Amino acid sequence: MSRTYEDLVAEASAVSVDGWDFSWLDGRATEERPSWGYQRVMSERLAVASAALDVQTGGGEVLAGAPVLPPVTAATESWPPNVTVATRLLRPRGVVVVADPDEPPLPFADAAFDLVVSRHPVTVWWDEIARVLEPGGTYLSQQVGAASMFGLVEHFLGPLPAETYRARHPDDARAAAEAAGLEVVDLRSETLRTEFFDVGAVVYYLRKVIWMVPGFTTEAYDEQLRAMHGHIEREGAFVAHSTRFLIDARRR
Repeated sequence: MSRTYEDLVAEASAVSVDGWDFSWLDGRATEERPSWGYQRVMSERLAVASAALDVQTGGGEVLAGAPVLPPVTAATESWPPNVTVATRLLRPRGVVVVADPDEPPLPFADAAFDLVVSRHPVTVWWDEIARVLEPGGTYLSQQVGAASMFGLVEHFLGPLPAETYRARHPDDARAAAEAAGLEVVDLRSETLRTEFFDVGAVVYYLRKVIWMVPGFTTEAYDEQLRAMHGHIEREGAFVAHSTRFLIDARRR
């Protein structure tokens, strides 16, 4: 028996969205993963690094998934609830989590790290990445690409301005990295299918990924949510597409 709109929304509104763990969506939503396997590649780099920094670590879940960490490992995060979650998770592994506003400068000395990693950073301060890397050091990052999840966003906000479709283009990331003195040795991009199987999954996602629909509340977007609930009941899922790119850059 299908659950009511009210029940699904109430459940998703009550659950905690602290940290960066999406396991609550298991069985309720699916997202294709990029073929390059960021967790695996990141773990391989960390295993041979001497000093590493994870920028915008979220709740620290991705970094914690690495079997081996360098002797010196630090992480930054700006959102206070995530700082707490990340500290609890990473401190037992010797990682120092630094509360940082995600604005220049990074709170570290020049050439402090031979590896900087970051998964889905909101903003990349390329000059700062280059500054804290030692010569020959590398930056490895999986980032959200252009027009990612716009099918979902436009359901709530309507058509987005044409210029927003260019934002987060991987070619722009390459240009910014090179302008900061980094050599891009690998750049790959993929479009990935995402499916939401109930409206509660959408509510949870938008509460967690707060920049998708700024100021999202179930009350403000009740009409759009009800329309989505009806669509999912008819079609079985709401389908959108995310974009991701991997950038691997070395400081000259």
